[in-house]
Amino acid sequence: MEATKDNVTGLILAVSSSVFIGSSFIIKKMGLRRAATTGKRAATGGHSYLLEPFWWIGMISMIVGEIANFAAYAFAPAILVTPLGALSIIFSAVLAHFILKERLHIFGVLGCALCVVGSTTIVLHAPHERIIHSVKEVWELATEPGFILYTCAMIIVVNFLIFYCVPRYGQTHMIVYIGICSFTGSITVMSVKAVGIALKLTFEGTNQFKYFQTWFFTLIVLGCCLLQINYLNKALDTFNTAVVSPVYYVMFTTFTIFASMIMFKDWALQNASQIATEMCGFVTILSGTFLLHKTKDMGEKPVLPPPVFITPEHTRNDSEAI
Repeated sequence: MEATKDNVTGLILAVSSSVFIGSSFIIKKMGLRRAATTGKRAATGGHSYLLEPFWWIGMISMIVGEIANFAAYAFAPAILVTPLGALSIIFSAVLAHFILKERLHIFGVLGCALCVVGSTTIVLHAPHERIIHSVKEVWELATEPGFILYTCAMIIVVNFLIFYCVPRYGQTHMIVYIGICSFTGSITVMSVKAVGIALKLTFEGTNQFKYFQTWFFTLIVLGCCLLQINYLNKALDTFNTAVVSPVYYVMFTTFTIFASMIMFKDWALQNASQIATEMCGFVTILSGTFLLHKTKDMGEKPVLPPPVFITPEHTRNDSEAI
C-alpha cells in the first residue's frame, strides 16, 4: 500500500514537472520576443531579456519543474518518471500552438497523442518502488557487481568519447556530444535518486546526511550535471536543435531505464507480459516524440520569393541578345 502511494506521489510530481518545464519554454520565448522589440536580440549577443518579467517567470517555472522532477525520483522508479519527461514536449507544443501561433501540423497532433498513449501505458503497468529505509541500502545496490560493471563501462566509453572522438568527430557527428550527455545522464539519475531518497528520509525524521554516502552521491550529481551541461551546449550550438532534442531524449531515457533496471532491479517482481507492455509504451513515446519534432515546421506557411513579371520589353531585349 505504501509503495502504491509513493508511485502516485511520484507520478503527480513527474506530471507537474512536465507542466512547469513545458510552459517555461513558452513564457521565456514570450520574454525574448518582447526584449527583441526594445533591444538587441539574444541570438546576436543581447541581454535585454534580463529586464523582461516574462523571461524571469519562465526561469522560475523551469526551476520549479526541475525541483519537482528531482523529488519524483525519491518516490517512484526511474522507468515511470523518466519517460514522462515527454509530456513537457507535448505541453510546450500545445501552448506554442495557441499562444505563440506556431501552428501544430496534423502529424504533430498525432505525435502528441502517441506520447499520451505511451505514457498512460507505462503509468498503468509501472513497477512499485522498493521500500528503502536508509541511504546505505542505496549504496549497497550501487556497489553490487552488476552496477559497478555498468558504471566502469560508462566511464570508459565517456572518456573515449571526450579524449578521442570529440577532437576528431565532435563537429561533424552529433552522436559524440549526445552520447557523452546520455551515458553520463544515466549515472546522474541514479545519484539524483539516491540524494532524493536521502532528503525524503531526512524530512521524515531520519537524518541521512550524517553518512558519507549521501555526500558522495551529491558530488556525483554536481560533477555529472556540469559535464552534461557543457557537452549539451556544444551539441545545441553545433547542430540543429530539432534533431538534437529527440535524439538526446531517446538515448538518455533508454540508458537511464537500463541503469535503473540493473541497480534497483525495477522489473524483478514483474512478469514478462508487464515488462513487454511497458516496453511497448516506451517505444510509443519515442515514436510520438520523433514524429512531433520531425513535423514541427510543417504547419508553417513557406515564405515564397516575390513574383517576377516578364514584360514585352524584357522579351524583346532577350531576343535581341540571342
